[in-house]
Amino acid sequence: MTVARQYVTEARRIVVKVGSSSLTTASGGLDADRVDALVDVLAKVRGGGEKEIVLVSSGAIAAGLAPLGLVHRPKDLARQQAAASVGQGLLVARYTASFARYGVRVGQVLLTSDDTSRRAHYRNAYRTLDQLLAMGAVPVVNENDTVATDEIRFGDNDRLAALVAHLVRADLLVLLSDVDGLYDGDPSKPGTSRIAEVRGPADLEGIEIGSAGKAGVGTGGMVTKVEAARIAAAAGIPVVLTSASRAADALAGRDTGTYFRRTGRRSADRLLWLAHASTPQGALILDDGAVRAVVEGKKSLLPAGIAAVEGEFSAGDPIELRDSSGRAVARGLVNFDSKEIPQLLGRSTRELAKELGPAYEREVVHRDDLVVLHP
Repeated sequence: MTVARQYVTEARRIVVKVGSSSLTTASGGLDADRVDALVDVLAKVRGGGEKEIVLVSSGAIAAGLAPLGLVHRPKDLARQQAAASVGQGLLVARYTASFARYGVRVGQVLLTSDDTSRRAHYRNAYRTLDQLLAMGAVPVVNENDTVATDEIRFGDNDRLAALVAHLVRADLLVLLSDVDGLYDGDPSKPGTSRIAEVRGPADLEGIEIGSAGKAGVGTGGMVTKVEAARIAAAAGIPVVLTSASRAADALAGRDTGTYFRRTGRRSADRLLWLAHASTPQGALILDDGAVRAVVEGKKSLLPAGIAAVEGEFSAGDPIELRDSSGRAVARGLVNFDSKEIPQLLGRSTRELAKELGPAYEREVVHRDDLVVLHP
């Protein structure tokens, strides 16, 4: 076992993500044997509670296809939501029955990106997951596909898993799918080899990463998995990417799949969610002084530094902060509606408070609700 893979066996709190293709048939419907095989591995790793498992599971939409008479995954959001509504119950019922064989309870946690980029919602999501683990349950996390609109979707459960790993302060993230690791080319062609370890972004330069899985029932591919691994590694969490059939070997620290070393420091900062899970509803164009204050000085954004407003948004929405060339330099939660901001442009908070009242003597985006994208 390599020194790097020791982190796998030493991890106490582990987030495991499993894709639709590892749980269902290509025609839709859960494969009970596959679910049981995964649960067998997780229950053994969990032991008597020495380790904690958070399971981020795809499969709700795929599980709902056959019961609704759908042959293929629908492309329109309404039918996806309908399939998720039926499939989510079937998915959790299957996990509940499977884990019950080991005397372990599960708890369903459904998230949207909106739940986790806002401060109060983020704290509540953490408390819920932490309490479930403290009480010996296995949280089963999924995107809330039944209500999530395009504006508040994570887009894929690989990214959701990386962000959940950060949220619960996990020691390890394991991404399971129908592919046994990252290869330096098309794994179906001769001459390609598995990449056993990724120490940083430089190791992936020149590697062509495929975009689609084999089974056709999920939304992700190798691109989303590598991006999820990058997010987690940058947040101080090592990652193993492999196939569901090799989950036991991966969790035992054996040389299977691809191991991503952590590249950043661990933090409990919810701003990772703001950077990677939010969809900006508009933008503010900043003058050069405001760009320096936000990016280099880590300051809040004040009205005096805003040159223009773009789009329609409400107070509390995520927005982009752009420089004069249109490049996004930061993202934040705005304190004013878009229709209010034109009267604030270029003016000091003291002047605004005197004219419009004390409610206007505040930041447009507070530094606690702001993440720099391009330092």
